[in-house]
Amino acid sequence: MGNNGIYIVKRDGKRVPFSIHKIENAIAKAFLSVGAYATQDDLIPILARLHISDGMTVEEIQNQVEVALMAEKYFAVAKSYMLYRQKHAETREIRDKMTFLMNYCDAQNAATGSKFDANANVEKKNIATLIGELPKKNFINLNRRMLTDRIKEMYGKELADKYIGMLNEHFIYKNDETSLANYCASITMYPWLLNGTIPIGGNSTPPTNLKSFCGGFVNMVFIVSSMLSGACATPEFLMYMDYFIRLEYGDDYFNRTDEVVDLSTRRRTLDKVICDCFEQIVYSINQPTGARNFQAVFWNISYYDRPYFKSLFGEFVFPDGSRPIWQSLSWLQKRFMKWFNAERTRAVLTFPVETMALLSKNDDMVDAEYADFTAEMYAEGHSFFTYMSENADSLSSCCRLRNEIQDNGFSYTLGAGGVSTGSKSVLTINLNRCVQFAKRIGRPHLEFLAEVVDLTHKVQLAYNENLKMFQEKGMLPLFDAGYINMGRQYLTIGVNGLVEADLSSATTRSTAPPA
Repeated sequence: MGNNGIYIVKRDGKRVPFSIHKIENAIAKAFLSVGAYATQDDLIPILARLHISDGMTVEEIQNQVEVALMAEKYFAVAKSYMLYRQKHAETREIRDKMTFLMNYCDAQNAATGSKFDANANVEKKNIATLIGELPKKNFINLNRRMLTDRIKEMYGKELADKYIGMLNEHFIYKNDETSLANYCASITMYPWLLNGTIPIGGNSTPPTNLKSFCGGFVNMVFIVSSMLSGACATPEFLMYMDYFIRLEYGDDYFNRTDEVVDLSTRRRTLDKVICDCFEQIVYSINQPTGARNFQAVFWNISYYDRPYFKSLFGEFVFPDGSRPIWQSLSWLQKRFMKWFNAERTRAVLTFPVETMALLSKNDDMVDAEYADFTAEMYAEGHSFFTYMSENADSLSSCCRLRNEIQDNGFSYTLGAGGVSTGSKSVLTINLNRCVQFAKRIGRPHLEFLAEVVDLTHKVQLAYNENLKMFQEKGMLPLFDAGYINMGRQYLTIGVNGLVEADLSSATTRSTAPPA
């Protein structure tokens, strides 16, 4: 076995010249560990079974040594060699974690200290964030093994290896590999109105008044978010809050907000009571939680103009048989936006992420009142998303510009089914990396991109099968309880680097004449 000019890759990524003597020494030590001595007659047939090539890793070579020892029937030596490797692997892992632990403690902040998947909404590092950081690499390895095993089963080993290669070479990026949970979801809260949080592992009963709604909503969002790796959207939040306000203060409460309704010494007006509810919910949800590595939950809400709302919730019925009232809900939407915009000048409040849904027709807004109000809020410096559509057949959320609503009907067990949507998994394609690589190897970039897209489709389908397995084993109560519908959750493929890819491709584009 010649070894001239052969370089191997060490565990730290460094390339070093291959040395057959190191392998001979390792095998000799394995023999000695079981009370035997390795002669040349022993070593020659073992070494003859090894096939070393340039660029091979240390792990790959050691795997071959194990196979060679077994093939030559040195079973006790092979076992000792395997145990030695395992012990050293465990020692390296502990050493690496100790090094990471100290580096994290010395880091300037939580983001710079994080080695994997840094969290943007963790402001300060502490023992809780450190505990969350330590197992991340293990979760990444576990997720990749589960997914590649499924890919092998469905499409073969070649595609599984290609997927890992694409990840390592940064052609694609798998969102939130550090969590076993599915990505993000827009939930229907109707099961909570009927059964509380008991079906999803909580212990609270359904809300019965405004106070229990506010406290119960916060608890429900925390529970739901602990079983998601991404955002939790509650597009019915203000509609449900309006319902409980009306239960206590009447359907026309929005016309009497200056009335004093608090008989305590505080003598609060109805408007103050409502704003205090806003404060309780928003500040509670913006607090970090141990279940998410000391992050605040990622919470989204939606506002609607009148035609959009009627399209989504026109058939909606609350458990007591009553229906939403647009006039009071419209007032509450505007009041919350005004309050939240003002509150953000007093405190750093990241959530909720807000989206205004407006129906358009012939390049204009159908609801002029809400078009003007949206413009007014932008003029006042508020920061939110606006989603405009000619059909109320979709919702926008944090990771998807458009979530198609396949079924907008009402169910007396699941509520407004159209709002239950989101992403089970997100894979992002690095367009700039793909285009530049294709150009460097002399391939048409569209041809190469087609291969990448095909791979991501198959990887997502494999992920979907793993998610179904978790549900079959009772590990996804959000689906079973009706908060999320598996059939309405998307397998999302994202893109980044579009502008950079365009700039690097040197594509000739025509320039429109000046107006």
